[in-house]
Amino acid sequence: MRFWLSDEERRPDPVPVVTDDRAAILAGLVLWVIALAALLVFVGPLVEAGRVWWLWTCLVGIGLGLVTLVYVHRRARQR
Repeated sequence: MRFWLSDEERRPDPVPVVTDDRAAILAGLVLWVIALAALLVFVGPLVEAGRVWWLWTCLVGIGLGLVTLVYVHRRARQR
C-alpha cells in the first residue's frame, strides 16, 4: 500500500455536494423546542429529582441552534 501518489496518478477531486444546512438546523431546533415543552409539563418532578439541568440543556441547545442558523444564513447570503 502506498501513501503518496504523484499528481499524474491522482483522480480529480469530486464535486462538492450542495446541501441545505438551514433545513438540518431547523429540524434540530424543532426537536429542542419539543423536548423543552415536554420537560416543562413535568417541571415539578424535575425540580424534586434535581434534574433542572435538563431544562437548561434544552435552552442551550435552542440558543446554539439560533446562533448557528444566523451564521449559516449570513454565510449563504455572502456566496
